[in-house]
Amino acid sequence: MLKRRLAELLEKAVVIAQERGIIAFIAFPEVSVEYPQNPEHGDYASSLPLKLSRATGDAPLLLGEKIAELIPPIPEIDEVRIASPGFINFTLRSDWLTSQVDVILAAGDKYGSIDLGGGSPVQIEFVSVNPTGPLHVGHGRGAVLGSTLANVLTSAGYTVSREYYINDIGSQIEVFNRSLYVRYQQIFGVKAEMPAGGYFGNYVVELAKEIISEDGSRLLTLPEEEAISKIGEIGLNKITEKIRQDLGLLGVVFDVWFSERSLYQGGQYDKVMALLREGGFVTEKENAIWFVSSALGEDKDNVLVRSDGSPTYFASDIAYHYNKFLERHFDTVIDIWGADHQGHVPRMKAAVGALGVDSKRLKVIICQLVTLRRGGEIVRVSKRSGDIITLRELIEEVGRDACCFFLLSRSADSQMDFDLELAKKQSVDNPVYYVQYAHARIASILRLAEERQIDCSQGDVSLLTTEPELTLIRKMVLLPEIVDTVATTLEPHHLPYYAQDLASVFHSFYKQCRVVSRNIALTQARLKLVKAAQIVLAKTLNLMGITAPEKM
Repeated sequence: MLKRRLAELLEKAVVIAQERGIIAFIAFPEVSVEYPQNPEHGDYASSLPLKLSRATGDAPLLLGEKIAELIPPIPEIDEVRIASPGFINFTLRSDWLTSQVDVILAAGDKYGSIDLGGGSPVQIEFVSVNPTGPLHVGHGRGAVLGSTLANVLTSAGYTVSREYYINDIGSQIEVFNRSLYVRYQQIFGVKAEMPAGGYFGNYVVELAKEIISEDGSRLLTLPEEEAISKIGEIGLNKITEKIRQDLGLLGVVFDVWFSERSLYQGGQYDKVMALLREGGFVTEKENAIWFVSSALGEDKDNVLVRSDGSPTYFASDIAYHYNKFLERHFDTVIDIWGADHQGHVPRMKAAVGALGVDSKRLKVIICQLVTLRRGGEIVRVSKRSGDIITLRELIEEVGRDACCFFLLSRSADSQMDFDLELAKKQSVDNPVYYVQYAHARIASILRLAEERQIDCSQGDVSLLTTEPELTLIRKMVLLPEIVDTVATTLEPHHLPYYAQDLASVFHSFYKQCRVVSRNIALTQARLKLVKAAQIVLAKTLNLMGITAPEKM
């Protein structure tokens, strides 16, 4: 990718300058290349001279000139200029830009794919909601984030496994099982009280009714504990299936559904406890077993096994990550958690380190909360149930594409407002409509060309010389770099921003340049251009799990 290549050329130029005594030997600053906000400043820019000047004391402009002289010419770059107060700016060659239209057409839907990962195995674990109730809107944010990251990392050359961790044991499951059995009994007129901290949502009543419609009253004939266990298993399976279906509506699929219970049945929990003991990371106090997190830089130690002998979810998580890193051998593990898990991150990294795994191989993304609005009014409860607003309700109201686009439109670490009214608008005010309309407009142009039997396969892209045409190509060729950025930073919100920019530039081109005209040669060249734009726009939408419509 050109952005990385320019950074490498800058770094080599500084090394040569130091070897020749032109620049003093100093601790080397990070070399970064960015996109200037003002196109008059070129296509790429680096503030490297400014960074160097702080250490050398030399004037940034003078440093920039010395570095620029040592950058060899490359076919992509037309001009290297130094700009105040100390930037090195690069401008792309017009003939190289136009040649990229044919490159995109030849690559097809593979365009934008890069070999950053080299096949390295990566696991992304996301959503992983306790199977005790339906998914809500906040879960949808993690689902879209994880699915999009998986798509991008796959396009970046990684071997990606998408995983859902089913919390199918523990105190919350026990409370849910008892809550479901109470509702089951109450429907038959049996007096029963909900347990402390029970699940009171209407969905529990509906689930009990569904079980009765299939199995009748047979559970009432069983001993209570057996009945609770059996109805809990039925309820868990049904809710897990509903979760799977709801995620399917969003276009989110998983390669693996991993059972927490299997960690105990498969022996991973016992192996981990033994490993931690051998490493001196376990102590016993207050009748409980503790992980000595403080010895690894944590503020406090953390309980692994409670005084009643039951493991904490932290203990399960350590066993789960032992399975990920040491049994399934993922090079990198990405966990996407909700905002309430923020405090769990440092102790989990400490635990991974205690297992002998470099904690940098564990990446944790925290998803902040989503606030639903209808215009200026905050929406707090479901109209249908008077309870939480489920992900399914959101999808049914605004559609899958709007859900994906809006939930990706902010960085995961920032809280977001989701405007239901805006998401449903069929106008350019709605960003997803605006982007999809650009794709539909391209499809319309290509249909017109097909009706007129215009063959553009031999079109001469060197005829694309106007500023609207070149500006569109400039934006199109950024896709591989956007994939690189998202894969490196794990920040998929760059995709919707890029999609909007690309759509805006295409709409501007369309207004200024007639594609199908009497000039056959120019028509053929411009048809090639819009075909290439369609490929790039469709790839961007597909990475986000959004459809690329042919008509709107």
